[in-house]
Amino acid sequence: MPEHTITFTDEDHALIERVQSDRGLPSLEAAAEWLVKARLRRAARATTGRGRALYLVDPQPRKERQ
Repeated sequence: MPEHTITFTDEDHALIERVQSDRGLPSLEAAAEWLVKARLRRAARATTGRGRALYLVDPQPRKERQ
């Protein structure tokens, strides 16, 4: 798989360090990869509709034919 270089802001770096620490990941790269995969999983669930609320739709009464 090709590797990509990404430039992080100070806030991004702090977030990745926090994820690394919280998840016990071995490196910043592993934490960044975990974040990307987590986002992809959420996007896939949203696309497939899993986790969406379903609401009952009241059918409108049919007009009688004359």
